[in-house]
Amino acid sequence: MNYFVTGAFDFVGSRLVAKLLQHGGTVYILVQKQSLDNLEQLQEIWGLQSDRVMPIIGDLTQAHLGVCQKDLGNLKGEINHFFHLAVNYDLTKDAENQYFANVEGTRHTLEFAETIETGCFHHLSSIAAAGMYDGVFREDMFEEATGLKHPYFSAIHDSETLVRRQFNRPWRIYRPGVIVGDSQNGEMDKIDGPYYLFKLIQKVRRIFPPWMPTIGLEGGHWNIIPVDFVVNAMDCIAHLDGKDGHCFHLTDPNPHYLGEVLNIFAQAGHAPTMAIRLNARMFGFIPSYVIDGLAKVAPIRHITKQILQDLGIPKELFQFINKPTRFDCRETTKALQGTDIKVPPLEDYAWKLWDYWERYMDPDLFVDHSLKGKVNRRVAMVTGGSSGIGKATALKLASAGATVLLVARDEDKLRETRDEIQSHGGCAYSYSCDLTDMTACDRLVKQVMEKHGGIDFLVNNAGRSIRRSIALSYDRFHDFERTMQLNYFGSLRMTMGFLPSMVKQQHGHIINISSIGVLTNAPRFSAYVASKAALDAFSRCAGAEFTGEGIHFTTINMPLVRTPMIAPTKLYQSVPTINPEDAADLVAEAIIYQPKRIVTRLGKTMWIAYAIAPKLIEIIMNTAFRLFPESAAASGKQEKEVEATPEMVAFAQLIRGIHW
Repeated sequence: MNYFVTGAFDFVGSRLVAKLLQHGGTVYILVQKQSLDNLEQLQEIWGLQSDRVMPIIGDLTQAHLGVCQKDLGNLKGEINHFFHLAVNYDLTKDAENQYFANVEGTRHTLEFAETIETGCFHHLSSIAAAGMYDGVFREDMFEEATGLKHPYFSAIHDSETLVRRQFNRPWRIYRPGVIVGDSQNGEMDKIDGPYYLFKLIQKVRRIFPPWMPTIGLEGGHWNIIPVDFVVNAMDCIAHLDGKDGHCFHLTDPNPHYLGEVLNIFAQAGHAPTMAIRLNARMFGFIPSYVIDGLAKVAPIRHITKQILQDLGIPKELFQFINKPTRFDCRETTKALQGTDIKVPPLEDYAWKLWDYWERYMDPDLFVDHSLKGKVNRRVAMVTGGSSGIGKATALKLASAGATVLLVARDEDKLRETRDEIQSHGGCAYSYSCDLTDMTACDRLVKQVMEKHGGIDFLVNNAGRSIRRSIALSYDRFHDFERTMQLNYFGSLRMTMGFLPSMVKQQHGHIINISSIGVLTNAPRFSAYVASKAALDAFSRCAGAEFTGEGIHFTTINMPLVRTPMIAPTKLYQSVPTINPEDAADLVAEAIIYQPKRIVTRLGKTMWIAYAIAPKLIEIIMNTAFRLFPESAAASGKQEKEVEATPEMVAFAQLIRGIHW
């Protein structure tokens, strides 16, 4: 028994060929000349019987598939079963592409099948042939299809029309539901159908714990079937007698609603499930012209585009959320009676689909998440780059291939850092600048623009901290002024100096080193925290303005770091801190993933706790304020620094990383 298969390289086709080889005989497959080299990739699927797979050079876009006269003659009368599987299921293709791939491709295939006098023609259609029929669509229904406005629906329907009306030989039609991966191992070849929603589920999982109930959307039935069922069912039905001229729905007799599908995959991915589902049908009461009008409003269109692009969801998917059709599959069930071929419950294999997607198909896997991939041959400026966090960050960026511009006041220390980078093969330049001097900032920006043509990354790290209670600062207003001058105005001047060039080049990333104190409202650090809070607020506003320009802003609420800045406070020698290298890792994380904010778990917890119970957090912070004494320098005394007591050490260990 001999077979001919189009689309043998596709997900369904390659597996069906493997199944057909088990029946003996030869399997001829249509292959474009430029794709011959890809045959080797299918040897693993076809196994030892692959020597019975015979490629026929041709092209679906040509009459009679472009097969040469010699092959036409050799194949004539030799093919018992012809499987046309080369169907385009891509919802995002326009009407011209859909028609060309599905309708014209089928027309040429039918001409070829007639010419070689094939035995039975097996056409892989889709449940899309029913359009948006409202009700139960039986396997013997075709002309009753309605709502074929979408080009995908119309192309599938028209291609099936050709088989029914223009083909003069025996035929069988198969309409599969939404095909997903293998129910045994989860294997899948592309993002399609429910896979478009996996990134949304994954993002929800990263934000909320699995036990937290969420509110979601309910829609119509999504008839999902695994590829192994499709292949096994087609193979079985194709070899049954007396089934010519019939159509078979390869569908789940017990399909799930959209909300149920989302919850099944949410459970598979350990994400929160939707406790409440709003029925999308309620939007049907809104006149279509109102929805269409809103969709054309520029702000709504822009927001929708950005969200869908971030989630990787095509807008076309929303047209099928409320698909009202249910599919009767009694003919298929009857044909498969006596076999073990049936649609497995989605709940039983959803975890395999999710696991395969997350391991091999998640779009994030194909993004270069290495620091080198982000900064290699890019220019990064690090302020405060002569020591502490700045120096550690500069060393890390330079080792990843960035050209690092070091900025600080101390020329000698700058040269030391620059020389250290260069001794390890990195590229660095040093620029001495007092960032509290706005004129000096402007001069630095001009100098960098002339020499380097701009920068890609700006790490606003330079800063000063003052540990002094407000009660001891009544006559020291200059503490607030000088802290604000460097931490806020200096960073702001550098940011605004380089933003025009970043906008022009349509990319740039500004990382602001803030403090955990902004989230915890650390006592004795009012001047420092206020200056960092001002920079945080500016970043949030700027992010909203420049997100469409390819400019990213990230705030890092850094915990206490063991740097020269905290050295004068001897008390910090006894409290837990992170080292500059750990801090540099946070900067690297910011550059790689471009989040809006990076904060430790404690910082996030305190931030949320203050929003919920501000008085309670205030009492806790006041307890710490009373527990930890003023430094000798802050109180204006010359006596020896107070040693840390066991109570202080225990409290600091409990709330690690907060400034006291």
